[in-house]
Amino acid sequence: MTPKDRTRRVVYNRILLKLSGEALRADRHLEIDPDIVKKIADEIQDIQKLSVQVAIVVGGGNIFRGLSASARGMDRVAADHMGMLATVINSLALQDFLERDGVPTRVLSAVRLEAMAEPYIRRRAIGHLCKGRVVIFAAGTGNPYFTTDTAAALRAIEIQADAILKGTKVDGIYSSDPVTNKDAVKFEKTTYAEVIEKELGVMDATAVTLCRENHIPIIVFKLLEIGNLRKIVLGERIGTIVEGDTND
Repeated sequence: MTPKDRTRRVVYNRILLKLSGEALRADRHLEIDPDIVKKIADEIQDIQKLSVQVAIVVGGGNIFRGLSASARGMDRVAADHMGMLATVINSLALQDFLERDGVPTRVLSAVRLEAMAEPYIRRRAIGHLCKGRVVIFAAGTGNPYFTTDTAAALRAIEIQADAILKGTKVDGIYSSDPVTNKDAVKFEKTTYAEVIEKELGVMDATAVTLCRENHIPIIVFKLLEIGNLRKIVLGERIGTIVEGDTND
């Protein structure tokens, strides 16, 4: 912790970090890029030093995307179960790199995989967080037809997180894809209602509605910009924040 950080107050004491599976992949030939996972682990370690309690939900789209497989004719339930297993693989990879950095970590799975992960129990998850362990929630909600976005919102509510931090490849929420549209407008702040009505693609509608009903802000930020996680938990305005029902 730097001398400057000692004079600043942590704004978010318990966060849920939502990562897409694609966030672990930089090279299309590598489903899990070790260099990228190491950078993410370093950023998480950095905020853990501030005594921030960190929970994580990671998707599995870099390995297997259930909805896409279903669209190609696979049974949706079977495809979603395969997608859940992909999130377990990503969770174990992230755990490995965090523990190499000396960060105690527990993977809690919504489906029973005792040889690799603890079963998800809410009180156990909160207990791990209070003991300074990073908790990675694997296998989504454990049910087909639900995304890892919805799993992130549900787990954030259950552990009473102060905010959901969604790490992406861009620096916030835009009116359209800034990669393909140079005229896309960035939102510094928006509302749950606007995200749903304008289909801004932050998280799916079920996840956003859960956050809205439980007053959990969503902060969308550029994941791999060094120091962004630290800046957010210390109260700096980074990326785009989603909260409230009006822009007033």
